[in-house]
Amino acid sequence: MLLSIMQPTYLPWLGYFGLINSADKFVFLDNVKLEKSDWHVRNKIKSGRQELMLTCPVSTPKGRMTATIENTQFVSANPWRRKHLKSIAESYAKAPFYSSLFPLLDSIYKDESITFLAQMNIKIIRTLMDYMNITTSTFIASELEDVSGVKDARLVSICNELECNNYLSPVGAQAYIEKESPGGALVKNDIEVFYQNFTHPKYPQVKGEFISHLSVIDCLFNVGPVETVKLINTYTGTHTHYQSLSV
Repeated sequence: MLLSIMQPTYLPWLGYFGLINSADKFVFLDNVKLEKSDWHVRNKIKSGRQELMLTCPVSTPKGRMTATIENTQFVSANPWRRKHLKSIAESYAKAPFYSSLFPLLDSIYKDESITFLAQMNIKIIRTLMDYMNITTSTFIASELEDVSGVKDARLVSICNELECNNYLSPVGAQAYIEKESPGGALVKNDIEVFYQNFTHPKYPQVKGEFISHLSVIDCLFNVGPVETVKLINTYTGTHTHYQSLSV
């Protein structure tokens, strides 16, 4: 079984869903430190002919050092949800798949029971997975029992808990995983490590020249769920084994 683990980010890019779609099981790593300037709380869409950053205001009353993605709440007095919805609507109202996708996002943003960052991000990701018919089984790290350790030792613990002997990682995490040795603690515990190879595709956009590395919703609004999954599958490529990458 092939497992992938990623922090739940806000309106993730295409490569995030390529990772999910490649795996048999996927874990949202929510019980780790929050980075307020990272993709946990923000992402980009295309507004007119330029990119627009959408950022979620979050509260860390006990300080950033103790804040995890799991326990971080939104700033309740800030009307950011309405602003984000308005920006998305204005940016994609003329896109071919606006009428099928926007109501799904609208229902999430208007759900007042969603007050935590991880809750919002995971809800969006799972909703977009359903929209694209991506059926990978997903789990939330904070809800798993018998998981312990830090850094790559925690990855090993999660793999063991979910009975997976193959691990798929973004290539950007290689230095993190292999800091001590090729394949790190995963390989030392008989878990094979593979790295995702994803090349960002080009696709039609409503206005202006193509801008890459936006939220997946840009692709979904413009070409729809079926074509988006085709692009994900085509441009994910063959996963690289840790040994060949480390040579």
